[in-house]
Amino acid sequence: MKYNTSKKTGIWLGGIIGLFIFAFCIWGIDFSLTQNDAVLKIMLLIPAFIFLGMFIFVLINGLAMNYYLSSNGMEIRWGLRRKFIPWEEINEIIRIKGKSNLFSILGISWPGYTVGLYNIRGLGPARMYATDINQGFLYLKTSKGFFGITPKEIEEVARLIAEKSGKEIQYLDMDTVPEETKGKIISEDSSYRLLYILNIILLLAFALYLGIFFPGSGASRFIILLLVLAIGLFFFNTSNAARLFQFSHNGGYALLILGIIVTGTFFILSLVEISL
Repeated sequence: MKYNTSKKTGIWLGGIIGLFIFAFCIWGIDFSLTQNDAVLKIMLLIPAFIFLGMFIFVLINGLAMNYYLSSNGMEIRWGLRRKFIPWEEINEIIRIKGKSNLFSILGISWPGYTVGLYNIRGLGPARMYATDINQGFLYLKTSKGFFGITPKEIEEVARLIAEKSGKEIQYLDMDTVPEETKGKIISEDSSYRLLYILNIILLLAFALYLGIFFPGSGASRFIILLLVLAIGLFFFNTSNAARLFQFSHNGGYALLILGIIVTGTFFILSLVEISL
């Protein structure tokens, strides 16, 4: 029997925004660099298209993500990738509730979509095939690994897995787990949240300024490349800052501050170029 994931709105929204950002960055590289900069243009376009291909692959697989229960076991389908788990190989079924603190080891996520290998503080590692995990998920410990899933009918799926595997459902409310065990959640850290928001505000201000004042200014096209680089730096910094934060809060802050400094420098250079 097929069970859909919980709502995929986050996957759709993240996909649309992501494709728009990639389209702008590729256009920006092509627009800002001339034939005299052919080598640099190729060096920037190749990784841009590689990351775009990876993003589309992850997006399409996420939209096709489902779970199947049969008489022999359960199957997790993520696009063309399928993971079959026989009932006898399921060791524990844990219904996770509340807000979990997890960080990527080798995965990708945005609000409403989490896939890949993650470490869940206070619980353990997991291969996540999930949409919105803010309201919890099913954590399955099996002989083939540990998995996190978010079926739409989560209680029904948990009950069926328990019946088929002969295991009892355990319950864990992550909101009751002490902070010293599960660590501090990034979204609940005021300093991290402030620095993250400042990065976004500065990047948006930079983009808005160029959108208003660059056309017809006669300024060098190269400043568009500065915005493209600032966008790339933002995603690189924020993803690594989130991971580093789990081991060193100050390290996470430092990466975000670095992002503010570099984007601010690019912004100032653009201000000078356009105003002259």
